[in-house]
Amino acid sequence: MAKKRIVVLYGGMADEHPISCISAASVLRAIDMERYEVIPVGITRKGQWIVDGEDPKAWKLGTSDLPSVEITKNSRPVLLDPALGCDGFFAGEHEDLKNPANGYGTNFVSMSGIDPEKHNVVCSLGHVDAVFPVLHGPFGEDGTVQGLFEMMKVPYVGCGVLASSVCMDKHFTKILLQAAGIDVAPWITLDTREFDSDSAFERNAMDILAQVQRAELAYPLFIKPSRAGSSFGVTKVESGDGADARSQLAGAVFEASRHDWKVLIEEGIDGREIECAVLRDVPAEQTRTSLPGEVVLDSRSHGDDDAFYDFDSKYMDESASHVEVPASLPQEILERVRTVAGKSFDAVDGMGLSRVDTFVRPDGSVMVNEINTMPGFTSISMYPKAWEATGIPYSKLITMLIDGVLSN
Repeated sequence: MAKKRIVVLYGGMADEHPISCISAASVLRAIDMERYEVIPVGITRKGQWIVDGEDPKAWKLGTSDLPSVEITKNSRPVLLDPALGCDGFFAGEHEDLKNPANGYGTNFVSMSGIDPEKHNVVCSLGHVDAVFPVLHGPFGEDGTVQGLFEMMKVPYVGCGVLASSVCMDKHFTKILLQAAGIDVAPWITLDTREFDSDSAFERNAMDILAQVQRAELAYPLFIKPSRAGSSFGVTKVESGDGADARSQLAGAVFEASRHDWKVLIEEGIDGREIECAVLRDVPAEQTRTSLPGEVVLDSRSHGDDDAFYDFDSKYMDESASHVEVPASLPQEILERVRTVAGKSFDAVDGMGLSRVDTFVRPDGSVMVNEINTMPGFTSISMYPKAWEATGIPYSKLITMLIDGVLSN
């Protein structure tokens, strides 16, 4: 049987760029090379699509420098012709990466609009059967690249345009889940475009605090960008008391606004953070859920009760936390988490895969925090570990996701 040709897409313009690189490295090391011919396509931070750059399989966690897709002397620009669909993937010459005046170096161009004399510097990458977009954050996990592949009629792994865009925006995730009768943490949303300068955040500190008080949000508060992932721009504010409480809150809003003008102020929940992997690789089949897991912050075991799962804990310091699957909870509560996770995934019209992050409160009730439509695939990520504990090994999981979209 001929191998299916799969583009693995990684990098991107979001803050999560290096995490996408590491996730893609893990996928490329684990993918079944006897079944698939893989074409790694990197996206630089500036949005240039390239092939033949640095081999991503060598990237891993635990190094001092996070990986990045860079233009090398051997890399070539990737050009897309949407009208040609699965046959619309091309590569140009290296020098054209520096010559955007000819249409190269952009996300996609139409071959029909290029001078015929230029065709000799463009070669087809061949028929592409499917794309695995291992992209995190904006411009990759938010429905934008999904819309591109929908337009090209190219099968791709993961959620569609609606679910991707809704779940990328924490505000609208909450709105949709509430409409489905699913409990979410109380919050307010700020439009920081109203602040015309950095100093405007401090000048409006009283108003920000007043909005928190009117919403009766209980401390601690978590201030976060609405459309960012991997804990970028997230700040914990412990108390509204004290002379500098307003300044701390305003500073936290400013920090979040550096990643997104839409900022959430969310009530901290007294509960354990329990995550559940969700899988629906074939549309006709029912949504499946893994054994729920818990990321245990090892710093808390050393007396740091204020620690939370920030960027460094997730990706930079393997000793900062570890994953426990299943989470140490009664079976009844674990099943409740799985039920809520599956219901949440279906409520946002999920497809392929997602990780549903929940809070389990002391009374056993379950509240959804957020849904990640392209969860991390690194060696310490919850999603693959949860499925391994549930009986689906990492390599088989990748095969199921790819074969699922090929069967549609």
